[in-house]
Amino acid sequence: MLNWHFILHLSFRILQIELEQYMQYYFAPMEGLTDSIYRRLHHKYFPGVDRYYMPFLSPTIHRQLTHKEDRELPLADSVGFVAVPQVLTKVSDDFLWASQVCHDRGYDEVNLNIGCPSGTVVSKGKGSGMLRDPANLDRFLEEIFAASPLPISVKTRLGLEKSEEFPAILEVLNRYPIKELTIHPRVRKQFYTGGVDMEMFDYAVKNSVNPLCYNGDILSLKQARRLQEMYPSVQSVMIGRGLIADPGMLSGGTDKAALEGFMNDLMAVYEVEFGGSRNAMFRLKENWGFLHNRFEGCDKLWRRLRKTTDAAEFKSISAEIFHTLPLK
Repeated sequence: MLNWHFILHLSFRILQIELEQYMQYYFAPMEGLTDSIYRRLHHKYFPGVDRYYMPFLSPTIHRQLTHKEDRELPLADSVGFVAVPQVLTKVSDDFLWASQVCHDRGYDEVNLNIGCPSGTVVSKGKGSGMLRDPANLDRFLEEIFAASPLPISVKTRLGLEKSEEFPAILEVLNRYPIKELTIHPRVRKQFYTGGVDMEMFDYAVKNSVNPLCYNGDILSLKQARRLQEMYPSVQSVMIGRGLIADPGMLSGGTDKAALEGFMNDLMAVYEVEFGGSRNAMFRLKENWGFLHNRFEGCDKLWRRLRKTTDAAEFKSISAEIFHTLPLK
């Protein structure tokens, strides 16, 4: 007699495996966190990321890369993994200049950021500030898609103030051959608070003519797989804060020894890059702001780590966390 429960379970598991093989996982660009050093060492310690998106280039009237931007945009074939440069601008000629620079350095895609919620960015009409005027956004997109030497992907939010702005924005985006449209289903004024609007993401799935990538509040591989089950047509997931907090999320879970090696290597390289332990310490405090939640009973040590201004003490407290506290 056939065991239909077993057959259904097996069929569901086969579907899960197919979805896992199909889905692509991207590391979101996070200014001040996912620089070239971080990306290189993350790739060394924690496999599973298909593409690393770089924190944005923001072209100026001088049309020259700063020293930092030059360092952060190495030749594509020297990186050792797939990386995608991102551009933040409201001027089409500036975008096209940056796209040419990326092309000349061997990249095969450039990403347009129209989702950044930063107040200083939005006040200049960049990032999610571009969502304020869909007609102006349309003119900008027409100019860059007509002349970009690289395929263009786009990262966006639903709007500035309310989700109801999104259908008009998507209507504009649907006019262009976007390589992939990443949607963070919040509006700008939310920043990263409140819930994501899955009803409006569902609208995007049903109405976008371009391939979609989901971004927002994915804090575990289980959540990513749940999204795959809900939206089989969505080809990729972009994860930011979740991967900073759990760097090994996509490789079966974060191993504590690997995590300690990763953080120690970051410290050592940042000490050289930033000219000393103190500056390296302040950079890594940003990472620990996410990481400390991965450890059981870490509140007291995290408070000490956050407050210290002494690099030797910082290293000592970090080691104490790794050697005395279990991962959740």
